Amino acid sequence: MKKIIFTVLAVFLIGAFNGYAQTKAVTVSQKTEVADADEMKWYTWEEAVAANEKEPRKIFVDVYTGWCGWCKVMDKKTFPVPEVRKYIEANFYPVKLDAEQKEDIVWNGNTFNWRPGGRNGIHMLAYSLLEGKTSYPTIVYLNEKMERIMISPGYKTPEQFLPELKYAAEEHYTTKTWEEYSSGKR
Repeated sequence: MKKIIFTVLAVFLIGAFNGYAQTKAVTVSQKTEVADADEMKWYTWEEAVAANEKEPRKIFVDVYTGWCGWCKVMDKKTFPVPEVRKYIEANFYPVKLDAEQKEDIVWNGNTFNWRPGGRNGIHMLAYSLLEGKTSYPTIVYLNEKMERIMISPGYKTPEQFLPELKYAAEEHYTTKTWEEYSSGKR
């Protein structure tokens, strides 16, 4: 009789454990899907250019490198903040551009390629966008005609980043310098 009770209890516990494990697996899977749905869509340069031709919108380019610690912090602590992400998605085509990528980018009749030098070489589109002042992270804002609005080097918290986004998206740059705008002379 004890064997039967023990066997029934063991089967019950194993079944309960398996049910719990499956429930946990579904919960983790659901959380992953929600997190993926909340991630911002990043464009390649070519995708942003093509999208801009169909539906003009400003572009911001996050120029980064794989070894840049502050780039990674911005990826984790600034871009995913819902208010930042939603503002970007509503007003820009956000581009991630690895300043050391080796793949050519053909744009506007020019081929931009990687060249050796420095730490790991430099991609000439990044070099051009940054006017040769390579520091990472750097955000480059472009208008719908692909003209540079401004270059903004350095890590930014969400609180520092939102005014910059608004300065570019709302075209305050047409009437004020960044210094005037950011000092509160709005």
